[in-house]
Amino acid sequence: MTHTSSSTTTQAITPALRQWIVEQAEAGHDAPSVLKAMLASGWSEEVAIEAMEITLGDHLEARALRQGLPARSPVPEPALAESPLRVDAGDRQVPVLLAMVQPRVVVFGQFLSDEECDALIAAASPRLARSRTVATQTGGEEVSVDRTSNGMFFSRGESPLIQRIEQRIARLLNWPVENGEGLQVLHYQPGAEYKPHYDYFDPNEPGTPTILKRGGQRVGTLVMYLNEPEKGGGTTFPDVHLEVAPQRGNAVFFSYERPHPSTRTLHGGSPVIAGEKWIATKWLREREFN
Repeated sequence: MTHTSSSTTTQAITPALRQWIVEQAEAGHDAPSVLKAMLASGWSEEVAIEAMEITLGDHLEARALRQGLPARSPVPEPALAESPLRVDAGDRQVPVLLAMVQPRVVVFGQFLSDEECDALIAAASPRLARSRTVATQTGGEEVSVDRTSNGMFFSRGESPLIQRIEQRIARLLNWPVENGEGLQVLHYQPGAEYKPHYDYFDPNEPGTPTILKRGGQRVGTLVMYLNEPEKGGGTTFPDVHLEVAPQRGNAVFFSYERPHPSTRTLHGGSPVIAGEKWIATKWLREREFN
């Protein structure tokens, strides 16, 4: 398929150009040198960048599939292309504190107000029970020794507070409200933790096809911190030696374009050493979640 740039230029992204870009990549030339060569040959910068993004993305995906990886899916993504200090979340501007590409991890400041944090804790407290995990062997749920917290789920849109937060998430991450699971609130006492795990559903497990009927794969996670434990309780990403501190009102987002460890989204909730930890989690699916 031939792509034409949306700019005013008439330069077209032809099959021959795409083949040349692939050949340069396979020969070991990095992206900046390929771009420099295209500009020297008379290509506009806009067309050259667009051609490289399209071609290299398709090339890497084809190579991944040949290696036996699952196909990638579109993922939620905040508007960070121009490295803004703040992102529009509809009813507020949310500061960007950290952004990583691989894995895709973004830390946001002041996502929730103190009043919203208190209200979520108050609404969740009477409904807490021992946290359960998805049982990928059966498609149901089970209590896991890896997850030693208490939790509950709000139904999507069940109150004005939940509706407001869900709309804010949708605006921040450019993902439909209906593609989100119900908001989950978790409470960790001292010593409680959630050992490192992946949020996507393992395609090789027998229960996964049943789980996916409700909205497809999970493709993104937003963890919101509702209070601050005295010590411990951070969100860890062992593959990249990153730990996000559980600071009240802040949130950490990460996405995973394919259900595979290559996304490097192994993560966990480190043990609470002193105090207690409250968080709210929103999991985002490929399609409408029912």
